[in-house]
Amino acid sequence: MTSIPTIDVHVAPTDRMSALTSDVRAGLTATPKSLPPVWFYDERGSRLFDEITRLPEYYVTRAEHSILAANADEIAIRAGADVLVEIGSGTSEKTRLLLDAMTRSSALQRFVPFDISEETLRDAAVAIANTYDVAVHAVVGDFQRHVGDLPRDGRRLVAFLGSTIGNLTPAQRHRFFVDLDAAMAHNEWLLLGTDLVKDPRRLLAAYDDAQGVTAEFNRNVLYVLNRELDATFDPEAFDHVAAWNDDEQWIEMRLRSRFAQRATIGALDLEVVFEAGEDLLTEISAKFTPERIRNELGDSGFVVEETWTDSGSDFLLTLARPYC
Repeated sequence: MTSIPTIDVHVAPTDRMSALTSDVRAGLTATPKSLPPVWFYDERGSRLFDEITRLPEYYVTRAEHSILAANADEIAIRAGADVLVEIGSGTSEKTRLLLDAMTRSSALQRFVPFDISEETLRDAAVAIANTYDVAVHAVVGDFQRHVGDLPRDGRRLVAFLGSTIGNLTPAQRHRFFVDLDAAMAHNEWLLLGTDLVKDPRRLLAAYDDAQGVTAEFNRNVLYVLNRELDATFDPEAFDHVAAWNDDEQWIEMRLRSRFAQRATIGALDLEVVFEAGEDLLTEISAKFTPERIRNELGDSGFVVEETWTDSGSDFLLTLARPYC
């Protein structure tokens, strides 16, 4: 008999709008201008990102999937967990490899998908509940604020996949890991997915594909502002730019104004002026070495127990636990 998912909501629509207006006002009045990547992901943005993961240039999803396919059983046995938590779960497609492995080990009792998109999370929670004999306790929240609110029943394996951690600055990553460490018991585990440093030409191709899907995904943030905040941006008046920052070891995605222009944001009573060639930073995507991941986790209270990579050494899965 299919169980009905439990859903905790820590981010209400009013909270989302408050965060959007705060981020937009701060980011578009700053020098240089920037916006957090979370605002890409309305329904259209989520669909475009799904297309990106299937592009030939975008190796990230395939590499991570291959590692999970080859090692999910070992991960499940090593963790010995009866609860799987997935941070930034989305549609939970890749997580099914872990769910299958934990089911085979006869350990799985509960699945806790955690995401900021309530609609996507509800759909995914129902889909998992209809497929697996497992209790589903979904949590709608912001992983930079609400990891302490995750259900604590059972022994948990916390999966944070897709290299989403790379969208955070080093200071933000440290804060997140510290908060997560404080929310975990000594016998629980973190499974972290990170993209590895490689030839910048491959990285740039992955973030500036030949079909232009990533460019549309990047511009989508302006469509979101137009709809949500009564803004007047012309998304086609901005070029998509992907650049490798060698000092920071990350990809930067930018929107570059093709000419001098201005837009109004009605909900904020704000006018935004762009010079010709001026950039709006919309995302960073940090790339890592195994040593850097080990050091960052160690500095935040975790000890690395095992790592796995794909055949091309493009991506890394790291299994770590709190020191105590």
